[in-house]
Amino acid sequence: MKKLLKFALAGTIGFSVDALTLLALLHFTPVGPYIGRVIAIGVAMLATWIFNRTFTFERSRHSLAVESFRYGSVGITAALLNYCLYTALLISLPGLRPLVAMTLSSLAAMAFSFFGYSRFVFRR
Repeated sequence: MKKLLKFALAGTIGFSVDALTLLALLHFTPVGPYIGRVIAIGVAMLATWIFNRTFTFERSRHSLAVESFRYGSVGITAALLNYCLYTALLISLPGLRPLVAMTLSSLAAMAFSFFGYSRFVFRR
């Protein structure tokens, strides 16, 4: 249960980084909501990897390179799920704000991420 709470905190940090990055890109650059979200997901993934590796899970028995590759593999798969849901929501509900779509898609990807990180990346 302790890991799940720390993972939820990491997710909250990642969500905040994702949202702030997306909002900053939409406000200060000509980048639209689709490309902006790709960039924001990448920045958020880096933030959650640092937090999860430091606080949530014990370091894996693998080298940093292998752990990073595994984390990236799970993260990219979760990000694709997240992005596909985000895009589907924006396309199917044209009046939906990007931040609302981001929230809903991020919640769906969170369960997948926890399972992947705890079973594939940081498993001892």
